[in-house]
Amino acid sequence: MVSRVIPVDTFDLVIFGGTGDLARRKILPGLYRRFQAGQMPEGARIIGAARSEMDAEGYRAMIREAIEEFVPEEKRVNAPLDGFLAQLDYVAIDATGTGGWDRLAEMMRADVVRAFYFSVGPALFGALAERLHDHGIANEQSRIVVEKPFGRDLESAGKLNRTLAQHFDETQIYRIDHYLGKETVQNLMAVRFGNVLFEPLWNSQYVDHIQITVAETVGIGGRGSYYDKSGAMRDMVQNHLMQLLCLIAMEPPSRFEPDSVRDEKLKVIRALDPVRPDDIVRGQYAASGDTGSYRDDADNPDSRTESFIALKVNVSNWRWAGTPFYLRTGKRLKARASEIAVVFKDAPHSIFGEEAGRHRNILSIRLQPNEGMTLGVTIKEPGPGGMRLIDVPLDMTFADALGPEGEDVPDAYERLIMDVIRGNQTLFMRGDEVEAAWAWTDPMIEAWEEDGRRPCSYEPGSTGPEEAQILMHRAGRRWREIKT
Repeated sequence: MVSRVIPVDTFDLVIFGGTGDLARRKILPGLYRRFQAGQMPEGARIIGAARSEMDAEGYRAMIREAIEEFVPEEKRVNAPLDGFLAQLDYVAIDATGTGGWDRLAEMMRADVVRAFYFSVGPALFGALAERLHDHGIANEQSRIVVEKPFGRDLESAGKLNRTLAQHFDETQIYRIDHYLGKETVQNLMAVRFGNVLFEPLWNSQYVDHIQITVAETVGIGGRGSYYDKSGAMRDMVQNHLMQLLCLIAMEPPSRFEPDSVRDEKLKVIRALDPVRPDDIVRGQYAASGDTGSYRDDADNPDSRTESFIALKVNVSNWRWAGTPFYLRTGKRLKARASEIAVVFKDAPHSIFGEEAGRHRNILSIRLQPNEGMTLGVTIKEPGPGGMRLIDVPLDMTFADALGPEGEDVPDAYERLIMDVIRGNQTLFMRGDEVEAAWAWTDPMIEAWEEDGRRPCSYEPGSTGPEEAQILMHRAGRRWREIKT
């Protein structure tokens, strides 16, 4: 199988926060891999912009170290690193002042795509947008990329949207959620809308329930000051899990183009019922051995912020009425895994009798690790002795199914940055989408903040609080095992 590399136009990409952790870990290594794949056009430039005083050579040396640290040596053989570094430049800039902006304006070219990556805190978005326009650096064809968190509630998200709208049209704003760049997430749309096998069954008549799990083994680490003001709901549910829910639940768009896809996602968010308090479980990991508790890591002994959350969510439309969606995410859990599981209903009548047991078809979509999909199918157990049924997986692990090419699937950031250069907003959130998600999330957060109860405690290395298991057991269901 020969992979197709879709070319992009020559560009100037300015990375504000170009010396920061995200730029060093994800953005620049991702761009280097696109350079290796032949997708970086001749003449393309990447300009780091940050407060630190250094010249271009100093910046190239910094990024060389970053790529050598975050790109494995065996993945640095297809193209010389020097060739990529030659496309880098740097400007020291004051995001809220005047320093460096005239120099950046002089560096920009008139005949190429201009893109600006705001790899900085949301508090600087407005200042950057204003200065890009005041200094004539951005034009009507320019694009900006903004990272989450995009607000911390509906009010702040709306304010950010209005601030950016003063200087950029909605068609120029790319709100990035790296989950949407994952190969498996996009394959979810291909499986649903490219195969007649699944779409007729993708509704409440045939689906018993859907589980969306994003589990992490790490704690909050050095992010304590940020995370304790955010929590799992703001950090994960309002954006990542919400986007996965939308892709699972949305109606087929009329075309695979940005606004058609995002219109259907918005309809899902607006169809979400308010979640009842007894359908929400919040947890905090306890101390274990040499590791501290959540409150230790957050340096807040009275913290009521959740490091785990599980929700039962209902979508009030014709397709999904009566089929619940169960969402859970947390820190310090048993394994690092992200999965969407579509659990189909039992056959309406079993001809094999009660001794055959209960067997269900489950479509498991794995986002990490080992991206791929597995469909559980019921068959006869081989051998004599009657009709004994067992469940076996039809497995499509990308690395296995696609051979060497499957092992080199582009990272989410690689794909999304190239989509920015192409001007393709399909995998990016629209402003009204973000605000609708906050409008659904805010009442839940406000309710438990007013209530003041502590989250349930759970043991590190477990699957979360026992109360989350009870949430499922009340309906005769159970969470799928978290596996690596």
